Amino acid sequence: MSYSQMLSCNICPRNCGIDRTQQKGICGVTDKLRINLATRHLGEEPCFSGTRGSGTIFFSGCNLHCIYCQNYEISTLCWGKDISAEELIRLMLKLQKEGAHNINLVTPTHFTLQIKDAIIQAKEKGLTIPVLWNSSAYEKVETLQTLNGLVDIYMPDLKYAHQVYAQKYSSAPDYPAVAISAIKEMYSQVGLLTLDEKGIAQKGLLIRMLVLPNKLAGCKENLRTLADELGTELTLSLMGQYYPAGKAKNCKELSRGISETEYYDVVDTAIEIGLTNLYTQEISSSDIWTPDFSPTPQEINPLSEFNPQSELTQ
Repeated sequence: MSYSQMLSCNICPRNCGIDRTQQKGICGVTDKLRINLATRHLGEEPCFSGTRGSGTIFFSGCNLHCIYCQNYEISTLCWGKDISAEELIRLMLKLQKEGAHNINLVTPTHFTLQIKDAIIQAKEKGLTIPVLWNSSAYEKVETLQTLNGLVDIYMPDLKYAHQVYAQKYSSAPDYPAVAISAIKEMYSQVGLLTLDEKGIAQKGLLIRMLVLPNKLAGCKENLRTLADELGTELTLSLMGQYYPAGKAKNCKELSRGISETEYYDVVDTAIEIGLTNLYTQEISSSDIWTPDFSPTPQEINPLSEFNPQSELTQ
């Protein structure tokens, strides 16, 4: 791949064909790297946050635009600051110097070409901690293949099992098929999640599922699909932190948090299927898990830490 792809952008499944050197794509951003926050995040899964935090870089824009996105201000409104590739490399190295267990790239898909080159250069300049690709799984297999050998850990969401809800809430009816294909490619590159002697992830795949109210995500169906396609030794994070963010307050079926019954029905199904490498979570219908994003960040400061008051547990 080359940056010429951005002249008629086909990096992601949207295939919008927009010249991102001149205007914004469906992802909401141009070809200029744009981020909102870089921080040592202590609220990820324990195998990523550890004791010193996950070196998390939040990119602005997104190719999916879920109406309930908990990062709505940066994914859809694109709050953030344009930075150069050199600045991104320096951020990665600084997060490593400050003790981060990994470099956690959040919503990176639409910047894959630039980030790929930044990872290569950062590794040449001394980056040794694992690189974590934290995405919606709405990605092209061909694009993911360019990251083979560069990304150590993949952490995709698996958002929907049904086309109708993928269309209604993310305008992406092809999401279920695209996401499963993308996750299978990720698995082929990095395999099962592996931890070091301190319980910190070094390589592999962890799949997140956000349980939505009224069974709208189709989590139980997706659990069965994953077990059939990739086996029951997968590591999963079943998330109970849904709250009506973004435009969800205006959508009746998404306007409330989830119940304990809804959440533990998914957990019980995973266990019944044999998917026992699970991270589970206290149910929370608040924004405690969401960092405080600034509309126009003046300084990207990796010395700060984001630490919500509850954790995922395995």
